[in-house]
Amino acid sequence: MTSPATKGPRQRQADEQLEQSLYAKREKIYPREVHGLYARLRTAGVLGLLGIFYLTPWLRWNGHQAVLLDLPARKFHIFGLTLWPQDFIYLAFLLIIAGLALFFFTALAGRIWCGYACPQTVWTEAFLWMERRVEGDRMHQQKLDAMPINAKKLRIKATKHALWILFSIWTGFTFVGYFAPIIELGQRLTQFSLGPWESFWVVFYGFATYGNAGWMREQVCLYMCPYARFQSAMFDKDTLIISYLPERGEPRGSRRRSADSRELGLGDCIDCTLCVQVCPTGIDIRNGLQYECIACSACIDACDDVMDKMEYARGLIKYTTQHEMTGGKTRILRPRIVVYAVFLLVIMGIFAYSIETRTALGLDVIRDRNRLYRETDEGLIENVYILKILNMDEVAHRYTLSVAGIPGLELRTDMKEIEVMAGDVMELPVRLRADEAQLTARSNKVVFELVASDKPELSVQEEARFLGPR
Repeated sequence: MTSPATKGPRQRQADEQLEQSLYAKREKIYPREVHGLYARLRTAGVLGLLGIFYLTPWLRWNGHQAVLLDLPARKFHIFGLTLWPQDFIYLAFLLIIAGLALFFFTALAGRIWCGYACPQTVWTEAFLWMERRVEGDRMHQQKLDAMPINAKKLRIKATKHALWILFSIWTGFTFVGYFAPIIELGQRLTQFSLGPWESFWVVFYGFATYGNAGWMREQVCLYMCPYARFQSAMFDKDTLIISYLPERGEPRGSRRRSADSRELGLGDCIDCTLCVQVCPTGIDIRNGLQYECIACSACIDACDDVMDKMEYARGLIKYTTQHEMTGGKTRILRPRIVVYAVFLLVIMGIFAYSIETRTALGLDVIRDRNRLYRETDEGLIENVYILKILNMDEVAHRYTLSVAGIPGLELRTDMKEIEVMAGDVMELPVRLRADEAQLTARSNKVVFELVASDKPELSVQEEARFLGPR
């Protein structure tokens, strides 16, 4: 470790600036409202994602809630698919797909997730919209905060926070509606008869939304989110990033629109600082790529608007790559992208195939560990098993059980009829008997097969071992 005495002046200055940034009191950021192509795309993303979140629990499918993660019943309804705890392998698939997708899109387009689809970004945009409707634009908000406390200020602030709280409660209610039937939940909410756990999660998730999107905002991105710290591991020189072009914009300086910037010895940047004013994290993109940048593209829209007014070419701030900025040519198809894409497609294919071929019937075979085998009065070798039958279908079924693997193998059970209700697990003791002469080894493979009598395509097979004296 380098001691402070051996550090150069630049290193010590950088350390001091870092320490000041970590311990400095937060200054509220007032992002200016911006219009343009990327602003419209971001608005469409916010409306689409919020619409999906708030409307999905109200959809109905085959007589039940379309998406319902019913933890007490251990059933997870996802439109026409019902999953059980035994299907948690699919959750692992989804996590792997999400991770690979994050790597793929980050390597391709940088922090596009942060700028357009991250829940923190989406809900912060919604809260900013409400704040602007109540308090006004950036300048009015700054004046209002600087104003001494009076009746007008209290009224405006109370209105804003009331809207935020109502929206947060609705968010918490919707979140709980994914785990409890939302129609019944709404009825109990209007009657003030929510259970303790339901009330806790509505309040907890609502408070988290209110705190993160209303108060903390960029602080979540700067200090709490780990993504900004390890994103550089997924970047390369061909990753799309938002950059200011200093060779075109410098030296910056203000001027009249009719002035000739070349005669003045100035670049295209007029130093209006609009790119800073619209930034939700308060950075100056002209200082180069920074981990605080969430790639929301607001600075691009603001700068393009200024360039249009100055009758300059657009693109002083734009999506580009390090290769392009150094005079090279951007490569979209490169080994990293291809590898991520191939792995992503393969995992998605396996996931889709496993869902398509999934059987709503489970069978576990457990041998009796107390005795390897016994010899009956008839001279037959007998093994005892416990079968666990899980009906993962929506309706009850009757099943036919058979076993194969040894010639003349007998299957005996005390139950004449095997019927399992929807979502139930039945334990069924069975005995297998075989002639010792038919055994080819000490351990012999047998196969149990369970078939639904009313739905023959619903079947499952499970292997087991039959033990004997040889």
